[in-house]
Amino acid sequence: MATVEIYSKSWCPYCRMAKRLLREKGQEFVEFDVELDSEKYREMLERSEGRWTVPEIFIDGELIGGYDDLMALEASGELDERFKS
Repeated sequence: MATVEIYSKSWCPYCRMAKRLLREKGQEFVEFDVELDSEKYREMLERSEGRWTVPEIFIDGELIGGYDDLMALEASGELDERFKS
C-alpha cells in the first residue's frame, strides 16, 4: 500500500473532501495539521517548493498537489494505480 501524507488545517473544506476521498478508497494516510504546528508548516513549504495552500498531498513522497490535483488523478484513473505501489 502506498504511503500518503496530507498537510491540512481543521477548518479547510478541501482538506475534508480530500480525506473523505482517501477514506472511500480505503487508503490510510498520515495527517499533519499545519494550523497549530509551525514546524510542520515550514516542512510543508519546503517539501512543496513554497506552496502555501492546503491540502498538500504526497503519495510515496511525491507531491501530488491539492484537492483539485487529487481529483484529476481520480478522474483519469491514475489514483488507484498510485495506491498499488
